[in-house]
Amino acid sequence: MLGGSIAALGAGLAAIGAGIGIGQIGKGAVEGIARQPEAANDIRTSMIIAAALVEAVSLFAVVVALLGNG
Repeated sequence: MLGGSIAALGAGLAAIGAGIGIGQIGKGAVEGIARQPEAANDIRTSMIIAAALVEAVSLFAVVVALLGNG
């Protein structure tokens, strides 16, 4: 009974962490593009790769939280 709520809490924390992380990545990319507009394509590419990695780690965390219930 308690395992389900703990798994839900873990999955929620993983989602919140991913949201904060991707927000920080976006913030840094926008600031970088504002400082060096000529590097926008390189910064954008790096931002997308970093956001994908953060999202993948978050997905793994959610899966582990939900599978750890059993």
